[in-house]
Amino acid sequence: MINTRFKNLLIRNLGATDQLALLRFAALLLKIGLTFFAADTFGLSLTSPVLYWGMSLEALYLGFTFRYRSAIARLENGFFIVLLIDTLFWISWLYFTGGATNAFISLLLLPIAIAAVVLPQWAPWALALLSTFAYSLMIFAVPESQMKHHGMDMSSHYLGMWFNFLISALVLTTSVAYIAQRMRKQEVELGYMREAQLRQERLLALGTASAQMAHQLATPLASLRLLVDEAVEEQISEPEVLQEMNTALVRCEQTLTSLRAATESIRQQKQSLLTADELLETLKQQVLLLMPEVDLQLNNTTESQTEGHSAKAIKTDASLLPALLALIENASSASFAHIGEAKVVVSVMAAADRDRLCISVRDYGAGIPKEMQLQLGHKLIESERGMGMALLLSNASFERLGGQLLLGSAKEGGTVAEVCFPISHDSGNGEYHG
Repeated sequence: MINTRFKNLLIRNLGATDQLALLRFAALLLKIGLTFFAADTFGLSLTSPVLYWGMSLEALYLGFTFRYRSAIARLENGFFIVLLIDTLFWISWLYFTGGATNAFISLLLLPIAIAAVVLPQWAPWALALLSTFAYSLMIFAVPESQMKHHGMDMSSHYLGMWFNFLISALVLTTSVAYIAQRMRKQEVELGYMREAQLRQERLLALGTASAQMAHQLATPLASLRLLVDEAVEEQISEPEVLQEMNTALVRCEQTLTSLRAATESIRQQKQSLLTADELLETLKQQVLLLMPEVDLQLNNTTESQTEGHSAKAIKTDASLLPALLALIENASSASFAHIGEAKVVVSVMAAADRDRLCISVRDYGAGIPKEMQLQLGHKLIESERGMGMALLLSNASFERLGGQLLLGSAKEGGTVAEVCFPISHDSGNGEYHG
């Protein structure tokens, strides 16, 4: 019995219903050609008018099954019933055109072959038994006069044809059916593996986003704890302290809001188009809100590169913004430690191949050793400033969105973190949900 999962797979698989219909029409055209144009050539005996009535009925039957092929495909045993009736039509045509002496007797294997490929293992066996039984009856129905040809006994020849048919049917019902069954099973397993991989990717993306947000929460929470301890110990309520505490709380709240948005975006696989202008404007607002101490400089060179054309956009989700903010936070810390000023430059430009949009974050720090540049973002590296957790999480988010983080040294000093994303050619306005 064909289960629902297999039927749905069969309907989706390269238009199996249409291919089967075309094959059956080709079989009818072959019968017509042999009957009306090549009967004498191949020695077909056209002795009964029932043959023409049967072919007319078969033509009507093929038209009916073609008209309702989708409904038949949804029936529990629709394909088997169609092939069963096809086999009966083949038997009737062969019987009225010479029976076992017909040179095209092996065409009885055609429905068996189709059943072996597209139906469960019992179906080709049923058709093979029916065809073999019909062939055996036609062997016994061959007149004695036709057993002699130019004085030669043809009975051994017809018996050999019957035995060859039997072997061919056994091969189709065993080897071919077994191979087809294994292929169907592998296809189902591949479908399960793809679904499992998608689930794993969602969980990985969710875990990455959660770890990213948790990492960003660490700094404001630590600042808030120090401020609270200071206020309790010294029993002060200075406006500056309260303002710093409020800023830290706002940053925590904003991070949690972003985490909820990222979680929902990943769960629904929601992606949106984001242009360079929209990206820079969003970064500017978030940095002013979460890191007001950062001196952020924004550069957009895509406008001059795309003059007269629509703005280039990338397809992204809510995990991009936290990953970029982590790079900006790292860059501001490096700049402040080296020059005493949290200065960061964020630039957006089109890559040389014009198929990618690149975002670079530059700091004015002391720089990163070359050997560490190749490892940061790919593994945890202990250093004076931490273990590279932020870069590792950011790079995981970038890779999930089709980008890759590259670290290099700036000409004027400092480090440049650059990530490039494929430009989306979908139409529509970029709208960032985050």
